[in-house]
Amino acid sequence: MTPDPTRLHAHELARSLRAGEVTARELAAAHLDLAERQNRALNAWLSIDRDRALGDADGADRRLADARAKGPEAVNALHPLLGVPVALKDLVSLRGGQCTAGSRILEGYRAPFDAHITERLRDVGAVILGKTNMDEFAMGSSTEHSAFGPTANPWALDRVPGGSSGGSATAVAAFHTPLSIGTDTGGSIRQPAALTGIVGMKPTYGRVSRYGIVAFASSLDQIGPFARDARDAAVLLHAIAGRDERDSTSAPVPVPDELLHLPAGDDEAAAWLRGRRLGLPREYFVAGMEPGVEARVRESVASLESAGAIVEEVSLPHTDYGLATYYIVAPAEASANLARYDGIRFGPRLGDGDVLGNYLATRGRGFGAEVKRRIMLGTYALSAGYYDAYYLKAQKVRTLIKADFDALWAQGFDALVAPTSPTVAFPMGARMDDPVAMYLSDACTLPVNMAGLPGISVPAGLSDGLPVGLQFIGAPWSEPTLFRLARAHEAITADAAWRGLEPTDLGLADDPATPAPAERLAAARTALSDPALAR
Repeated sequence: MTPDPTRLHAHELARSLRAGEVTARELAAAHLDLAERQNRALNAWLSIDRDRALGDADGADRRLADARAKGPEAVNALHPLLGVPVALKDLVSLRGGQCTAGSRILEGYRAPFDAHITERLRDVGAVILGKTNMDEFAMGSSTEHSAFGPTANPWALDRVPGGSSGGSATAVAAFHTPLSIGTDTGGSIRQPAALTGIVGMKPTYGRVSRYGIVAFASSLDQIGPFARDARDAAVLLHAIAGRDERDSTSAPVPVPDELLHLPAGDDEAAAWLRGRRLGLPREYFVAGMEPGVEARVRESVASLESAGAIVEEVSLPHTDYGLATYYIVAPAEASANLARYDGIRFGPRLGDGDVLGNYLATRGRGFGAEVKRRIMLGTYALSAGYYDAYYLKAQKVRTLIKADFDALWAQGFDALVAPTSPTVAFPMGARMDDPVAMYLSDACTLPVNMAGLPGISVPAGLSDGLPVGLQFIGAPWSEPTLFRLARAHEAITADAAWRGLEPTDLGLADDPATPAPAERLAAARTALSDPALAR
């Protein structure tokens, strides 16, 4: 063990736990201490449950002790996540724990049951440290729309970590936990993974049950893992994936054990690339992409070719319609899903007037501005006289977007390679008053959700000192292939100087005098609104 176990990857922690070099309680305590110390500066966590986590860790230690008493075979049969810390985005139900979805309308709510993925994590013995910050109801690309304040990026505390799963991404990037759970409706795992320099996977729609997850857009939402390398992310996906009878969209597709056995050696991982056929979609190099981002992505593509992959430029002609289509379909589904928060069925009841007055007061004060905006967009798109013109047409275009991908799989491509985000992490407050600019943050990720495909973002170096993400996109149920590609990319870039760097502002996060993210956001918005201050 190194002096600081928080710097180790999950598979390294698992090895030390099995060898008896450290206890699950010691690991949990080390990660909890760091998270509690830095959370004022980062605001990655909405709740840290020390007592529950240490209790779970003690249970893991008992399972480890029982296995050791039975011999090496019993120890080897233990799940690799036994005793390993993990964080949950605060829209995952955890029995007895809070589940706010980043919204005041769910403040004080305690989940009476576990989500399917929570059950899975408990079964394998993972130690749940707490719940992470997020854009309200997962609507956002920066985690600035959380009702409980924004989250900071550990690479630059005055910049966003992406969203909506920014809290989960920051917690992993800042070493508060080796693993975390996010959700991806239009890029909300992959985009924050790119902006914080970690690995984030959006699985095939239906691979992971949505039971017990607070819904945003039901035909798009998917749960997936964050980690600091591909091997750890693959193991976490293996733990949470699989059929669940309580979710009708959960697919009866076996979970491949290959996810547990990605190659440990760099030579073996890199050799797998030889002869792999990858498509490079020209439409993903969108207008406004930062030169440094494009340079890092093309350098990664060149390294894949040097290692033996065959990269061909391809076209996904309906990509340009993806953003507009998404922002009809997703708000429409959000409008329907959020109708339940009315002060009668769910949510607090505000106001002392008639039923309509109470309803308007509850939703008016309980929802934030971005949620209201999307409810209004969705309700309009579904209204009489506009349903056919907007929602129905968007669904038809969605079919065309999927057909573009299907045509490439039919041509024999193993996967596509593309940028994850057109920019590096942007300054806090820079896009809050420009929703269209904010929505463009997901231009390279949301077509994958529209088509229900798996996608993974991996680190691809730095631009102006900030992380850049590379995205691999695969055919349905091709998660093993994507993880092999991610692992191969790690192998061929293992000696890159940026691989050994830690987030730049972690020292500031340790300083109790560092302003909280909400203070920095308020200062940034004041400067943006006052030209004299901006100068």
